[in-house]
Amino acid sequence: MKKRYLLLIPLLIALIVGCDAKKSATGNEDEIYVFADSTEYEQIEASLLTVFSKIIYTPQPENLFILIRKDISELDKYKNKKNIIITAPLGSGSNTSNYIDGLLNQQVKEMVRQDSVFVINKYDLWARGQLVMILTAKDLNELGKKILNEHENLLYYFQKISNERLFKSLYNSRYERKEIEAKLLKNYGWLIYVQADYHLAIDKPEHNFVWLRRAPGTDMERWIFVHWIDNASPLLLNKDSVYAIRNRITEKFYRTSDDSSYVLIEDNYRTTKEVNFLGRYALMTQGLWKMKDGSMGGPFINYTFYDEPTKRLYMLDASIYAPKYYKKKLIQQVDVLLQSFMTEREVDPEKKEELLEELE
Repeated sequence: MKKRYLLLIPLLIALIVGCDAKKSATGNEDEIYVFADSTEYEQIEASLLTVFSKIIYTPQPENLFILIRKDISELDKYKNKKNIIITAPLGSGSNTSNYIDGLLNQQVKEMVRQDSVFVINKYDLWARGQLVMILTAKDLNELGKKILNEHENLLYYFQKISNERLFKSLYNSRYERKEIEAKLLKNYGWLIYVQADYHLAIDKPEHNFVWLRRAPGTDMERWIFVHWIDNASPLLLNKDSVYAIRNRITEKFYRTSDDSSYVLIEDNYRTTKEVNFLGRYALMTQGLWKMKDGSMGGPFINYTFYDEPTKRLYMLDASIYAPKYYKKKLIQQVDVLLQSFMTEREVDPEKKEELLEELE
């Protein structure tokens, strides 16, 4: 009898753990479920759309995120979704406001009333890899203003967790091109994650240029290049230099097979802003590229930063050519790959040793 009880204990523990374990969040990366009272939502909808549903051109117009409003009474049906916003003024009497009131402690509610807090993020609240964002203020007018004023931070929270989820889905050590990664690390002192279906298209040490290419000659190409300038001046870190350097590089290496045309930045669709890229000050440029003869085009994303320890200016760039498809998700995928970049000093010693063994 005692033996039977001992056998049952691990089974009971497994059942308890299994019941408590959270499942992975579900849904599309670009969908945000917004739980709000219908009348309150009408008054802040424009602010939310301005922040989360702004149009990007790839070159087709695409919304960054799609907002799906639901009533708070439906929360149980959708609480496993990846991206959730719950929003209402504090103390308005609406069902959503009452729900928020029950979530927040008195200290946080007092901070909301004093205008020192209006966004509360809860990660993995009901599912793994989930962000539940609570947006609240003392009244609707103030809530709408704060949403607009904090637009960059609000967008960043959802983009960051989306990128983290996407990298987990993309990364697979079994299908990693470790031999390419090892070569780049040994020869150039930096590392980037190379998926199995990318190949090393151009490797020009004399020009400090590497081009990784996926699916060449198809209707869904992805290009990544890394270029660096040794003994560079940090004064090069300005948008005009970024445009000039990128155009110079693509004119040299991104050319048609008959060498009659080459890639340039489309001047009408480009933006550059300061960002924190992997803990570094960087300039992020997004826009459209085109062949000089107008025969091809697509979106690109570019990070340029100065690495003080090595005195190098790095340019990491990814482009998409997929004329038959929407490209928002594709550009996010290559963006996530760019963010796997590390200099040699940042690579874990065990990882470095493992990679360099690939060259033996």
